[in-house]
Amino acid sequence: MPANAEELTINYEENGVVIVKELDKVILSSGAWSTIIFKYRQLDRAKKTYGPVRYTIRRYRKIKGEYKQQGKFNISSSDQAVKIVDALDAWLQEENE
Repeated sequence: MPANAEELTINYEENGVVIVKELDKVILSSGAWSTIIFKYRQLDRAKKTYGPVRYTIRRYRKIKGEYKQQGKFNISSSDQAVKIVDALDAWLQEENE
């Protein structure tokens, strides 16, 4: 595992084939505990094409100088992503009133 949050990735390859292709990432927090949201596509092995864009939030903990994944939350659809954004937006608006 990498020693700094910028190097963390969810790219995954098997036998020279990219199974999970990271498209983008945003580091939400870094330090001893880092949280990153990733945008990615996953290979549909049957169709041999990449599926729809997906999102995942990963939590890493730095132990002995290296990050280790401690948890993850996969956003299951674009619809769920919109609902998450809407809920956070509403709560933040309430907080700022």
